[in-house]
Amino acid sequence: MLLLTRRQTIFAAIAASLAGRPAFAQSAPAKVRIALDWTPNTNHIGIYVAQAKGFYAAAGLDVQILPFADTSAGTLVSNSVADFGISSEIEALMQRAAGGDVKMVYGIVQTETARLIFKGGRDDIKSAKDLDGKTYGGFGGTWESALISSMIRNDGGKGEFKTVTLGTSAYEALDNGSIDFTLEIYTWEGVAAELENRKIARFHYADYGVPDEQTTVIVSSDAYLSANRENARAFIQATRQGYAYSVDHPEEACDLLISGSNGALMNTALVKASQKALIDGHYLKSETGVIGTLDPAKAAALGSFMVENGILADANGATLKEKPDFSTYYTNELLG
Repeated sequence: MLLLTRRQTIFAAIAASLAGRPAFAQSAPAKVRIALDWTPNTNHIGIYVAQAKGFYAAAGLDVQILPFADTSAGTLVSNSVADFGISSEIEALMQRAAGGDVKMVYGIVQTETARLIFKGGRDDIKSAKDLDGKTYGGFGGTWESALISSMIRNDGGKGEFKTVTLGTSAYEALDNGSIDFTLEIYTWEGVAAELENRKIARFHYADYGVPDEQTTVIVSSDAYLSANRENARAFIQATRQGYAYSVDHPEEACDLLISGSNGALMNTALVKASQKALIDGHYLKSETGVIGTLDPAKAAALGSFMVENGILADANGATLKEKPDFSTYYTNELLG
């Protein structure tokens, strides 16, 4: 009886000394860096929501949002300056084909947000073939020429047009007649134009035989994914939670994006109208409820189009003649 009492006394003393202490030491949150492709906008809203609502913290992550830089996010990822980056599907395909360690891991938008635009009310532009011989205001990308030529040819035209590099706003160039047409991201630039009451007409790429794409994606690298699989999975799933929340709570999500942008977003009306366009158009969440999943069929169709039009080149700059295995260019494994 005395032995039992002594044991009880010892155990009680140990329990008292441990009272209030966690059973196990808490590990520090894992640091994750994501690079933006532009100044903060609604394409990034799920990331800012996940940060502000504590979704990343709950997943054991300390996420740093790297500001937009002259170097593309894909290049930063490929060189281990960032762990994730916002990119376009087109750019990701081009960088991977050229030997960059870039892999798509999340589809921010589920269908094409870009448009070919021209000044509304023009009687001489009824369809894509009417762009033959006209002047395009471009941005210097190899994708642009192939895209526009294909649209014109698929409509029965020759696919021949003049190109000038824009030195001013695309909409101002349309207004002053220095160009006839250009490209826009409808869900941001197009919404801004509508708020300014600009009369703009638009062609959808897919209406003229160009494969649909998931315009904006998140990329990582095989090197990072191999070494940090669980952190990567936690990041992508918390990010999807952020985008889903932004669809279900758009007003709050917009406020969180604006407050998290450190003064970069001053036009509240544009942010909220843009988010409404993203939701109403089923860009962030498809009509069937898909959020974040990369579509294998779209990646294959877009990649094939780029090979056929001489857009993809290898690490030596040689144009790809054969289609690579596009299934290695992306993964949906982190979403599950």
